Amino acid sequence: MPPGPTGLSAVSVTGGSSSINHTPFSISTWSFSMPVPFTTRRRDVLQATAIGVAVLASGCAAIGTGAKPRVVVVGGGWGGLGAVRGLLAAGGADVTLVEPNEGFMSCPLSAHFIAGHQPASDFQRSYARIDQLGARRVRERVTAIDRAKREVVTATQRLPYDFLVLSPGVEYMEDGIQGYAEARAQLPVGFRAFEQIAVRRQVDEFLAKGGNFVISAPKPPYRCPPAPYERAFLIAEQMKQRGTKGKIILIDANPNPMPLPIAKPILNGMKSLYASQIEYMPDTAITAVDMGKRQLATSAGDVPFAHANLILPMRAPAMIRQAGLGERWANVKLPSFQSQADERIYVIGDSQGSPLPKSGHVAFGSGQQVAEAITDRIAGKTPAAATGAVELPLGICWANVTHKDAININVSSSVAPGEAPKLKFTVDPEHNARSGAAATSWGNGMWKAMLG
Repeated sequence: MPPGPTGLSAVSVTGGSSSINHTPFSISTWSFSMPVPFTTRRRDVLQATAIGVAVLASGCAAIGTGAKPRVVVVGGGWGGLGAVRGLLAAGGADVTLVEPNEGFMSCPLSAHFIAGHQPASDFQRSYARIDQLGARRVRERVTAIDRAKREVVTATQRLPYDFLVLSPGVEYMEDGIQGYAEARAQLPVGFRAFEQIAVRRQVDEFLAKGGNFVISAPKPPYRCPPAPYERAFLIAEQMKQRGTKGKIILIDANPNPMPLPIAKPILNGMKSLYASQIEYMPDTAITAVDMGKRQLATSAGDVPFAHANLILPMRAPAMIRQAGLGERWANVKLPSFQSQADERIYVIGDSQGSPLPKSGHVAFGSGQQVAEAITDRIAGKTPAAATGAVELPLGICWANVTHKDAININVSSSVAPGEAPKLKFTVDPEHNARSGAAATSWGNGMWKAMLG
């Protein structure tokens, strides 16, 4: 494997602010296979999920001693599967997974499929292992959550729960771009499972015919902030290889690529590799789309396009608002990920509104953590209240600049009682083959942990 960079940049952020301090951080060789689950070896973290001894004690006392307690998990993505696997391994609950899709398709790493480098099957898995391990799987959409009755409502049934884990992902905020709702079918976003297939069709047409391909990046928070730039890079790489005549216009609502700690290596990659393929428009808002004219109205003027992948602002799905758990995002308590509104409900993954990165690795880690916390509550264990800073689930991701080279981004975070979370980024100073290989290894290991 080619050597990686000599160091990473360490970036400290408090409460999601942009206060940055660069210090060197030595790199070790990245190698991922099966991720280590949050088990009793992470008891120090899980002890701090207490929301108060009295509340936890009353919650445990309310569960009968007859049949197993019922845990419903909504969402079969990274967070939901982390919770399901943890709960099934513990064996103390009847577990139901509510997920409308018949199978799983990963959003992390799927830019390789979108750009035409790999087939969809590389990122798809069956839920068969979840069935084999004893979970009940309900292939329906949630229409409501009845907190008073502790029931999850679908089109055909009501699912009772003692504990509820919500990991429903994101929905798109369409209202900010005039004309988008009418053009939705022609402008797939591709930030939810299986939507990538429609985006891939647009990319294939563009690579064959050329023209202007617009990709947009919204203001954070949104799912996987490096993803718009990664898509642009991998499609631009295909343009170079195939000789496609045209350009990618990357319209960024932000003054710099997001998250801010990776702005420099992203811009360096854009300049050194794709100066002829990518036109970058930072600090530019898209206000309207006209599919008849195939034209975007932006704060920098009108932009014509042949194809477009508009990545919209995001929020938690409607069930979060319907259940009174938050507005744009679910309000949670850290480090427990318990809803601020209901001590029987946990919200994990990209739907929750903490400053933690909206990434697959954080979602999976928080799912495993919540699974153990629920298992402890079922067993009547009362964790000790935290007295100092508590580690939160680690964030690990990669932004590919080519099919083989990537930028590694790690986010370690902690929270102390009464304080805002503190985040520390470690970032490759430039793209490299070592991080590209590590990304592939990491993905295979995570998919095995979820569904293998």
